[in-house]
Amino acid sequence: MKKILLIGCLLSALVLGHAGAYAREVLSFNEGWMFKRGPFSADAMKAAGQWEGEWEAVTVPHTWNARDMQEKTNAFYEGAAYYRKSHLFPDSLKGKRLFLRFEGVGTCSEVYVNGYLAGTHKGAYSAFVCEIGGLVKYGAENEIVVKADNTARPDVIPVNHSLFGVYGGIYRPVWLVVTEPCNIAVSDHASSGVYVTQKNVSRKSAEVSVRVKLDNASLVPAALDLETEIRDAAGKVVKRQSRPLELTPQGMQSYTSAFQLSRPRLWNGRKDPYLYKVVVRLKSEGRVIDEVVQPLGIRRCEIVAGKGFFLNGEKYPMYGVTRHQDWLGKGSALGREEHDADLELIMDVGATTIRLAHYQQSEYFYSRCDTLGLLVWAEIPFVNRVTGQEWENAHQQMRELVRQNFNHPSIYIWGIHNEVYHPHGYTAALTQSLHDLCKSDDPDRYTGAVNGYGHADHPVNQNADVQGMNRYFGWYERKIQDIVPWVENLEKEYPWQRLMLTEYGADANIGHQTEYTGDALDWSKPFYPETFQTKTHEYQWSVIASHPYIIASYLWNMFDFAVPMWGRGGVPARNLKGLVSFDRKTKKDSYYWYKANWSSNPVLYMTQRRNADRERKETTLTVYSNIGLPKVYLNGKELEGIRKGYTDVHYVFDHVVLAEGDNVLKAVVTYKGKEYTDEMTWHYAGEKNRGAGDFENRKEHAGW
Repeated sequence: MKKILLIGCLLSALVLGHAGAYAREVLSFNEGWMFKRGPFSADAMKAAGQWEGEWEAVTVPHTWNARDMQEKTNAFYEGAAYYRKSHLFPDSLKGKRLFLRFEGVGTCSEVYVNGYLAGTHKGAYSAFVCEIGGLVKYGAENEIVVKADNTARPDVIPVNHSLFGVYGGIYRPVWLVVTEPCNIAVSDHASSGVYVTQKNVSRKSAEVSVRVKLDNASLVPAALDLETEIRDAAGKVVKRQSRPLELTPQGMQSYTSAFQLSRPRLWNGRKDPYLYKVVVRLKSEGRVIDEVVQPLGIRRCEIVAGKGFFLNGEKYPMYGVTRHQDWLGKGSALGREEHDADLELIMDVGATTIRLAHYQQSEYFYSRCDTLGLLVWAEIPFVNRVTGQEWENAHQQMRELVRQNFNHPSIYIWGIHNEVYHPHGYTAALTQSLHDLCKSDDPDRYTGAVNGYGHADHPVNQNADVQGMNRYFGWYERKIQDIVPWVENLEKEYPWQRLMLTEYGADANIGHQTEYTGDALDWSKPFYPETFQTKTHEYQWSVIASHPYIIASYLWNMFDFAVPMWGRGGVPARNLKGLVSFDRKTKKDSYYWYKANWSSNPVLYMTQRRNADRERKETTLTVYSNIGLPKVYLNGKELEGIRKGYTDVHYVFDHVVLAEGDNVLKAVVTYKGKEYTDEMTWHYAGEKNRGAGDFENRKEHAGW
């Protein structure tokens, strides 16, 4: 974990620059905030008594919804709240440019300096910048006030809290950025100001272009030099270019440097996530006045319809999970330790790709995916509903997503929308327009849009490079096994389509257990047994694995997460489809199913350990093993009759007869000279000691 945190700290320095090393300084602005939550009356700002009343001391990241969005259904505060802090800007900063850079504020924000409006932003998940130098009193205390409001609005995506809650607050870090009057652009939609593209990538050579946006606030032209370097992972300069220029003050100016690299070391996913870095310096009379460092992973991504995903010319397995960012008791106000903990589990399960749903996620998280070799589907929160008023904001957030994350080699696709349908004409037009925006800003990446319907000719489909489909066979529709005719029909009728299965799965309350699982479950009932989720994933992954037509699949979800408008499965405000519980403490059986199928690390695991009170005397035992054929002992006696299940890691013992009382099960495999074991205990009370209506009650609750 210490190694992960160190790498993360280094990455942050790469993205944001070196604090204090050159003219640019990037300083934490997260301490010393005071917080006051509404609701506020219309004249709250004028009512001195109310404004000067009790404030709570907080440290950013912070959200006011960390509990109320997670504990009760539809009982959370959405509305306005204020943050304020006092800050001394020393006289030494006179003549510098000062920017406040917010990584994320939910949802709409206004920033004031000494009572004057410095900037506004609409959208909870992307960064934004306010230049504040003209409003600051140097050598004195200054009051910074931020108004945050997470009220759902028809003109800001997402337009509701239905699929997930938009946590209110300054829930990601804030930075004070200090530069000279001439700088590498800070306020180009809060991007790095540096855009790295690559062409004709192979193991023999690669063409790399670096476009830099420069900004001059001095009101007169400036004679400067722009120096661009490509350095390897050890810091050795591979290529360097320098050019003189005259930077005028009329808007941002762009300059491009082109490089030809011989025999580059490629960024090759989890196998070898090798990173170069691009160093851009702005100089005046030989003195460095600004510097930005960005990651460079040289790679070529190709999606071939009907065949799969190819990384650097080789077919690459797309073992996909999805991730919501929130944690139990913390909401979205996370530190690096929470992001690293999530990534540790994602890496452990063997995933090679992540769909970061349904919104822009932490810059730190994208950077860690670069270093770990995880391929990323990154998207905006255009989800669930359409109002006809979100056109402008959707474009704004799409542009911010692309520009702020342009240089992450982990990102291979920009997600445009998820399950947005009516009205069809408007939604299709907006999707097409967002696709065009992506291609204008970043023509080298794919775009994707996601539909919850299973037919390719739905009116909002085919408006992006990749067609994603969300299918929950056995849960929201039909039976578990109906995934087979669905994919086979698409293979036959739409062979040209680049298809990804962008969501699938079932809910699982780990407190709900039963041996009796049908082929479909009524999700509107309160009983969500873990065993049904396991059955769904066992079967459906085996189908996905045997159909290369499904270019990538993204199970829903890696972690349970909050849905404040829901009350399902016996838990309020919760989506229970995660492989891991909301508190990250319990790995469900499905977690080990995927780890056994995806990971190269040894797995030996017997399922249904939480289903310890058995309903049947004669039952079935399932074992996952990617290290060979397991031997299993019941109360010390070896079981017979083992058979292969859906994949090579799936072993099933039928007709396992339990004794009354405790039954100890032990699985054993010797692999590469080492003995691996797994042990659990089942209890069987006998038919006469079981409640007569127990099974019928479970059937009724599950809707079987």
